[in-house]
Amino acid sequence: MKIAVICGSSRSRGNSEALVERVLKDLDAEWIFLRDHHILPIVDKRHDEEGFKPVDDDYHDVITRIMRHDILLFVTPLYWYGMSGFMKNFIDRWSHSLRDTRYDFKSAMNGKIAYVVICGGDRARVKGLPLVQQFQYIFDFMSMRFGGFLIGEGSRPGDVLRDGRALKEAEWLNVELKQRVSQQ
Repeated sequence: MKIAVICGSSRSRGNSEALVERVLKDLDAEWIFLRDHHILPIVDKRHDEEGFKPVDDDYHDVITRIMRHDILLFVTPLYWYGMSGFMKNFIDRWSHSLRDTRYDFKSAMNGKIAYVVICGGDRARVKGLPLVQQFQYIFDFMSMRFGGFLIGEGSRPGDVLRDGRALKEAEWLNVELKQRVSQQ
């Protein structure tokens, strides 16, 4: 099973990435940093007769890479009690993919195992739960399997490395992912 990390953080080497590095210890994964890609917001044409028009950005390349993986880690800081703008733009564009004739997007995502990793301050373990639920609804709609979530506490870069609970949960998730990868 191949792992992809879809990182929605605007900050390089921040808490979200630091926590996922612990999760992925001794595992191979493809990191996709959404901040490094030009992904335009969706222009909703779902109900227009002509439908969606092709968009000249990096989205198609990114989603094509992601569809090749079996396990997906959606990683985002908790920004204003929701996912980052990079992550939101990316997922909003899934509406376009659902109608893209180049591939059967829903079938390609069906059965993938998805995890959510969130980092934030201000009681993130409580205030991040609605975001976990939002991701779970997204995964349910796409017939993906929700593997679980990990929420770390930290605001300044490196803070999450002092969150003993998050580090223990990262170790547990590392073991789970190793077991899944070995079941190929």
